[in-house]
Amino acid sequence: MADRLNGYRILILETREEAQFSRLLTEQGADVLQCPMFTIHDAPDPAPIEAWIRRAIERPLDDLVLMTGEGLRRLITVVRRIGVGAEFVGSLATTRKFARGPKPGRALREIGLEPQMTTEKPTSEGVIEMLAKLDLNDRRLGLQLYPDKDHAALIGAIKAQGADVDTVLPYVYDARAADANIVTAIGELAQGRIDAIALTSSGQVRRLMDVAQAHNCEAQLRDGLKHTPIASVGPVVSDELKAYGLGTDIYPANDAFFMKPLISAMAAALAKNPPRTLAK
Repeated sequence: MADRLNGYRILILETREEAQFSRLLTEQGADVLQCPMFTIHDAPDPAPIEAWIRRAIERPLDDLVLMTGEGLRRLITVVRRIGVGAEFVGSLATTRKFARGPKPGRALREIGLEPQMTTEKPTSEGVIEMLAKLDLNDRRLGLQLYPDKDHAALIGAIKAQGADVDTVLPYVYDARAADANIVTAIGELAQGRIDAIALTSSGQVRRLMDVAQAHNCEAQLRDGLKHTPIASVGPVVSDELKAYGLGTDIYPANDAFFMKPLISAMAAALAKNPPRTLAK
């Protein structure tokens, strides 16, 4: 149903799929306040990424683990820039492909491919559990990483299974550029101008708290969150909230940890109360 969130002002912190999440909410009538946690840039040195791509073409990988949809899209941008798009996609056609959650799977489908397996839990631990069931001995495994995360445990676990791991990090975060917007969003929460905050990754929780502490507005943030429904996309986000002494007010039904079920849950929960007067 359209306009189920009409009049409600929703704060989103999504960075990698900001436009999609905003569009889905707007289609339901929501007034969306976008506050990406990071600015994303291509890796400053393209040479290692280009070399990784050429290795994957010259000697196709046995396996490929995609940690983020953003990572694959950035790789595709590079392969098209250097003129090897068809060759790269063709090489992946014979590769066994694994996705950390649904987002890398969507990015694969954009280039006409499908993941062979997707993690039940969209975490590094979920990837380790998924791969532990397979024989990786003597297999060449490409691993697309993402910034601001220590991947040593993941890489170590894969190598312990006998795989030859070839990593690539196609993008970086610029956190400082987003700090001012995050502080402004905290002010909106504290002033009661937000009807709900929607969280889609544990990193968003950590980043929000880190910025609040760095700019001496943690008390303001916590007071705002105390009076604002917190929507969590799944257990990983809810566990992170709990680690900071925060709770989850809105949660997708039937363990469907995706954007659309989260939005449906928000519409159902918020319908019990009219939008705040200040949020209109």
